[in-house]
Amino acid sequence: MAQSKKDNYYYALGRRKSSTARVRLTTGKGIVTINEKPVNEYFDDSKYLLNKLSKPFVIVDQVNKYDVSVKVSGGGTNGQIEAIRLGISKALAGFNPELKQTLKRADLLGRDPREKERKKFGLKSARKQRQFTKR
Repeated sequence: MAQSKKDNYYYALGRRKSSTARVRLTTGKGIVTINEKPVNEYFDDSKYLLNKLSKPFVIVDQVNKYDVSVKVSGGGTNGQIEAIRLGISKALAGFNPELKQTLKRADLLGRDPREKERKKFGLKSARKQRQFTKR
């Protein structure tokens, strides 16, 4: 969680699966841009994903008080949303350290370490084997 004095923003990094999100949080009107596109355009107005994205703000009662600028890469939409959500939570905790305990209780500050398991040689995928024949 880095802070820039010149532009007065908080920066945080969020990761999930193979997605990486670099989040920049500034005080504002609640405008969210992802890869220089509005959030509705980037995620095609999916209400489920947008609710998941705004969860940190809803929990700490700070809806429409911060502008969020995100650079995200890798992974699918769900992994990207969860990486952005972690980044927003970390940046909020940096902005106001009193919110850290609330976000921690809501399980928004922990990184989900589950990643795709690599394929092993001699197998079809990570664990799938050829069918066993008895006779």
